[in-house]
Amino acid sequence: MGTKSYHHGDLKNALIQAGIKILAEEGIEGFSLRKVAREAGVTHSAPYAHFADKQAMIAAISTDGYRKVYERIINVVEQFPDDPLRQFIETAWVYVSFGFDEPDHFKITFSGSVEREREYPALVEMTSKTFDALRQLIIRCQQADLIDRGEPDLAAVTVWGFVHGFVHLIQEGMVSHIVTNRYSRREMLILSLNHILKTPITKDPQDDSPLGSGTK
Repeated sequence: MGTKSYHHGDLKNALIQAGIKILAEEGIEGFSLRKVAREAGVTHSAPYAHFADKQAMIAAISTDGYRKVYERIINVVEQFPDDPLRQFIETAWVYVSFGFDEPDHFKITFSGSVEREREYPALVEMTSKTFDALRQLIIRCQQADLIDRGEPDLAAVTVWGFVHGFVHLIQEGMVSHIVTNRYSRREMLILSLNHILKTPITKDPQDDSPLGSGTK
């Protein structure tokens, strides 16, 4: 396969995208930098300019996934600075959207495939920043009496696990078609979040449409 020419900075992203594809198709066992190079259309030595080995590349893929989630959370907070309820809803929604818009990247990011995570400072930093952004959102929601007060770290873990489980169940086809045919993913999400919120949401704040009407 002939090599491709890349503008400065494009090669690393091209390699990451190739890595995501191979991991999704062949798993960790079938993953190698040589295969990544072939998929990206570059020389076998090209990936080593950015990644010391395949674990370093998997760490970079995970870091990129966390960065996407973090940047979207920050964008939501900036978009709705004085509305913690809207921040809560839209933060959950951007996480869900990542899961369905980029399912392979999502699964790899949260797969726990990185060995010796602490050896990759960029990944440690992004996981920490992402969790802290969620933790701060939880604190704002508690202060606004939207959710029960309590240890914010544990509340953040609870909410993260709740939304992640929501994505996983639908991705794996474990939610009855009776539900998925009746509600859109966003409506399902918001109605599910009502089990966490102290005051249930009756309308989607995005377009003021009623929830639970039984129509998509």
